Amino acid sequence: MESDDVAVAGPTPARHQGDLQFQRLLEKLPAAAYTCDAEGLITYYNRRAVELWGRAPRLNDVVDRFCGSFKLFGIDGAPIQHDGCWMALALRDGKEYNGHEIIVERPDGSRLTALAHANPFTDDSGRVYGAVNVLVDITERKKVEEALHAADRNKNDFLAMLAHELRNPLAPIRNGLQIMRIAGAPSGVAAEAHTMMERQLGHMVRLIDDLLDMSRITKGKVKLQKERVEIAVVVQDAVETSRQLIDAAGHRLTVTLPPQPVFVNADRTRLAQVFANLLNNSAKYTPAGGHIELIAQRLGTDVTVTVKDDGTGIHADMLPRIFDPFMQVDRSLERSQGGLGIGLSLVKGLVQMHGGTVEARSEGHGHGSEFVVRLSNVISPAQADAAADVTAAGPGRASTYRVLVVDDNRDAALSLAMMLKIMGHDTRTVHDGEAAVAAAASFRPEVVLLDIGLPKMNGYDACRCIREHDGGKGVVLIALTGWGQDEDKRHSREAGFNFHMIKPVDPEALNKLLAGLLLSPA
Repeated sequence: MESDDVAVAGPTPARHQGDLQFQRLLEKLPAAAYTCDAEGLITYYNRRAVELWGRAPRLNDVVDRFCGSFKLFGIDGAPIQHDGCWMALALRDGKEYNGHEIIVERPDGSRLTALAHANPFTDDSGRVYGAVNVLVDITERKKVEEALHAADRNKNDFLAMLAHELRNPLAPIRNGLQIMRIAGAPSGVAAEAHTMMERQLGHMVRLIDDLLDMSRITKGKVKLQKERVEIAVVVQDAVETSRQLIDAAGHRLTVTLPPQPVFVNADRTRLAQVFANLLNNSAKYTPAGGHIELIAQRLGTDVTVTVKDDGTGIHADMLPRIFDPFMQVDRSLERSQGGLGIGLSLVKGLVQMHGGTVEARSEGHGHGSEFVVRLSNVISPAQADAAADVTAAGPGRASTYRVLVVDDNRDAALSLAMMLKIMGHDTRTVHDGEAAVAAAASFRPEVVLLDIGLPKMNGYDACRCIREHDGGKGVVLIALTGWGQDEDKRHSREAGFNFHMIKPVDPEALNKLLAGLLLSPA
């Protein structure tokens, strides 16, 4: 081996012949490497160290003590003093520091990211007499990771925007169907078509909700509203949600509940969504006339809810990926069951947020599937009884209101106003924020259904202006929007809205809300 293969820094002081052999080995590494003595003076560096640092430091010089780079930074961007770098720590503590990220700034101002692996040398007595630091350049990997993170953020932002934009055209469709139902119950073929349209609209709304939920969970923006709730009540909610899909396929559903009430600390709506998604999954992937079971049982301080079926089953190679986003068991056209392939991913995300686990089991194709949700937050009946009992107020007696509907989507505004008028309310419609403020002053509405994304003045500002006018403090303002994240609801509250409803609004929910206003008059 030629002498210039050993080190670019010239002759290196060696404790013994083994040091020279070690340096030759380091020279062949596909990474930067250098050694220091017990005082931190650099005694050797290879060519790749020069490439990483952008300079060749002086050997045995206190100016370049511990490191050949003039400037070092942590992954958070904070400067690192040389006597606090990994080489210095390895010499000081006599410990190995492996796989730690560090940012090196070169003389030209460019920055590279490296993984540091600093390891001390000790003699037979355990005394540290030096150390080696191997720096693996991961700059390109970090760029790729950041690009992937950016792409993931863009994907989530796109899904959220897509879901929001899809809600707007659905609003007048749902309103129109409700108008048809209120105006006169259709019969015969018209009734069948009406029912089909409502069913497919509901399916579309659920798909959009799944898109939004997937985006929000990925971003960590879903906040659970935990309360003590009986597991049987949550199961009942889930069965009611999935009943139509199960019955349409002619399946037989059996539900087994614990003999004694079992309470958990959970978000009732989200946990019901978990079980409903599992029931829907079984309904879709079980041939017509199949059998679905839901079994809830208490196991010590845990509660398990199992959903199993005698459907198509899951191939062994699919089980590890069954909870991945957009994963579908069978993508063939002949067996396409619809959906986006995110229902089970939502299940996993929501269960984990509850501190639980979910497991998929199947003996293979044609042998059915089984999903087991395990929750560890069971609370005793005594704890449940001690909690405050909060009962939701039901709708009051029928009444009519002056209602102002504000939406820049004219079809949505007119169809909603038409539906409210059929219900007996006196309505007006306008289509921008400034017109909303003016109409509130002239029409004197008791209720305002106000879109957020409006021209001329957004819904938040329009709400504030209405509140400031005479009589505005007593108006019930309802935000009616395609945005339904916790942050959006917070913005609504801060602007002065009483309620926040998501498009396309459920006519029954709106009717109950309006009826319930009698319980808390302005």
